[in-house]
Amino acid sequence: MAWLLVVVAGILETGFAVCLKLSHGFTRLWPTIAFATFALGSFGLLTLSLRKLDVGPAYAVWTGIGAAGTAIYGMVFLGDVVSTLKLVSISLVIVGVIGLQISGSAH
Repeated sequence: MAWLLVVVAGILETGFAVCLKLSHGFTRLWPTIAFATFALGSFGLLTLSLRKLDVGPAYAVWTGIGAAGTAIYGMVFLGDVVSTLKLVSISLVIVGVIGLQISGSAH
């Protein structure tokens, strides 16, 4: 259950990063409200998951999902440039997160 919380928190991290961009420096009301909601949810779920998980792997999964998800969202929906190097780099982030996860969380 704790890992499910981390995954959902990572997805919410993607949401708050995208809304941060869409808020244009907190000058747009609804993206700013969405940013705050996603951020509170993401940090809250990560905090709950850390009651049972080691901080290193949990944080790596959370940030990995957030970073990869935000990059993919930007390329698909926001017109960010797609390049082979970006796609390989996103893949490396995902592989690194998986490697940290399988390397040693005893819980």
